[in-house]
Amino acid sequence: MTRDRVAVAMSGGVDSSAAAAILKEQGYDVVGFSMQLYDQRRNASAEDVRRFGRCCALDDLYDARQVASRLAIPHYVVNFEREFERTVVRSFVEDYCNGRTPSPCVLCNSRLKFDYLVRLAEEIGASRVATGHYARVSRDDRTGRRLLLKGLDSDKDQSYFLFELNQEQLGSAMFPLGELDKDEVRRIARRYGLNVADKPDSQEICFVPDGDYAGFVEKFLREGGCPEESTAGAVVDRGGRVVGTHRGIHRYTIGQRRGLGIAHSAPLYVIDIQPGEKRVVVGERPQLAERSFHAVRANWIAIPEPTQALRACVKIRSRHAEAPATITPLAGGSVRVDFDDPQMAITPGQAAVFYRGEQVIGGAWISRDS
Repeated sequence: MTRDRVAVAMSGGVDSSAAAAILKEQGYDVVGFSMQLYDQRRNASAEDVRRFGRCCALDDLYDARQVASRLAIPHYVVNFEREFERTVVRSFVEDYCNGRTPSPCVLCNSRLKFDYLVRLAEEIGASRVATGHYARVSRDDRTGRRLLLKGLDSDKDQSYFLFELNQEQLGSAMFPLGELDKDEVRRIARRYGLNVADKPDSQEICFVPDGDYAGFVEKFLREGGCPEESTAGAVVDRGGRVVGTHRGIHRYTIGQRRGLGIAHSAPLYVIDIQPGEKRVVVGERPQLAERSFHAVRANWIAIPEPTQALRACVKIRSRHAEAPATITPLAGGSVRVDFDDPQMAITPGQAAVFYRGEQVIGGAWISRDS
């Protein structure tokens, strides 16, 4: 008997392709959707376009269509460029221009895959949306809340990027790879004869595959007709003494060491960015360590919004080791996080995700305000 219809977000990579294969094997009525998110030809050379990977390139859409044909499932390409630019790309640019370091993949998940795509899936009678994320969803029988859990493969776990999903979105989400590791996923793809079985993983943000974030920001602003207001300013030490100059705060992130061009007796790192003054603050490595930070727009998953301080382990970057901390709720959906031990390079604009064991308790966005 055919089970429920499921829409699979197919990026053209091995993970989403294997997810579609697994669901087809389990008897679901699978429909593939590939999201056209960004036209890479807008600000790139022809050579760049040929090497783009994941989500945004014509080659990836072709790969997704080939996989769908191999699995004998319907496949549609949906154009979300306008929504992606409004909710993800503009936020990315604004963050860098305001001295923050964004995490656009989080927004893409909560605002595109599990918002616009869910609504589109409902129009074709699909009750669920599946992706190739390494994460799991379960339900707390005692409270009735849906839970977001880490993927069993700790090296591939992507629960960090899903912390913004609300209860309704988690109810629509399926993560078929949550209990698998990468080698198993590639074996499944080979078993089905999928052309992407050995396709390399993308290592960069899909719409900035060359990793030149500063260059992307500058091109985007020029493309939009924005005046190229000078963002140059001073590089100062923690005491405010000018030690150099810079060509724009969007070129820097907390913890950065390379590209400072300042002679000093010990290596210097960016320890703060002050957008109002257009200043980049540098210091030696010990000055990167902080114990506390403020975070905004908290989303709670495993528990209702708390009214008292609670304990959890907090991850401040996707590849950061979790560290024990006390999380204190504040007014307006913000929180204060106090680590037991100082952590290096706490960066405004990044997500702070709260864990208890394998459960994602919730998360929030690291803010400069305290």
